[in-house]
Amino acid sequence: MQKIISYPISVVYYFCFSLTLLVFHPIQWVCFNVFGYQAHKKSVDYLNFFLVKCTNLLGTTYTFTNRDIIPKDVPLIFVCNHQSMYDIIAMIWYFRRFHCKFVSKKELGKGIPSVSYNLRHGGSVLIDRKDPKQAIPAIRSLSEYIEKHKRSAVIFPEGTRSKTGKPKEFSQTGLKMLCKNAPSAYVVPVSINNSWKMVKFGFFPVGLGNHLTFVVHEPLAVSEYDFADLMVKTEAAVVNGIKI
Repeated sequence: MQKIISYPISVVYYFCFSLTLLVFHPIQWVCFNVFGYQAHKKSVDYLNFFLVKCTNLLGTTYTFTNRDIIPKDVPLIFVCNHQSMYDIIAMIWYFRRFHCKFVSKKELGKGIPSVSYNLRHGGSVLIDRKDPKQAIPAIRSLSEYIEKHKRSAVIFPEGTRSKTGKPKEFSQTGLKMLCKNAPSAYVVPVSINNSWKMVKFGFFPVGLGNHLTFVVHEPLAVSEYDFADLMVKTEAAVVNGIKI
C-alpha cells in the first residue's frame, strides 16, 4: 500500500528536488567565481537545507545524536556506513559548521546540476574506482587540505551503499591514507540508520515516513592510536550503532 501511495508523492518530491538543484546551480557558480570559498560554501549549505526540506514532503525526519561531542577547530575524519544519497544531504546540512568534504566516485563529477559543481569546486575529491593508483594522490590531497584548513573529510569505508542497511566489510586503504596525512585529525565514527529505506523500492517511488538517525560516537585522536587499533575501534563503533 505504501508503494502505491508513494507514486504521486514521489512525483511532487522529485519535481521539487530537481528544481532546487537547477536553481542553486547558477547561485553556486556566482558565489564561487565572484565571492569565493565562503560564499560558495554558504550556498551549498542552503542547497542542502532545501533538499532536506524536500524530503520532509515524504514524511522523512532526522535525528542527530551527540553532535556536541565533536571536537571543534581541528581536522576531522567522519567515518560512516553508507545507505543512500540521503546520508550526504543530511550530513552537509547538519554538520555544516565542519565543512564536510567527500571522497566520491568520478561519475558524480559531471551531469548532475549543483551536485557535480560542488564536488568539483567545493574541496571534495573524485576517484576512479577502476584505477586505485589515481585515488592515492586524490585522497592524499584531501587529507592535506583538511589538515591545513581544519576542515573535515567524510569517508564511507564500505565503498558502496548497503541496500538493506546491513553493514559491509570496511576497507582500510582510504582511512589509512587520510590518517597518515592528517596527523592532528580526530576520527569521528557515525552510525547511520534507515536511510536505505528511502530507496527500498529503487529510484522510484521513494519510501515514505522514514526516521533517519545519525549517531556520533566518541572521537578518536589519530595521534593517540596505532592505525590497526584505530581501525578496529572505528569499525566496531559504527557497526554496533547500526540497527537492522
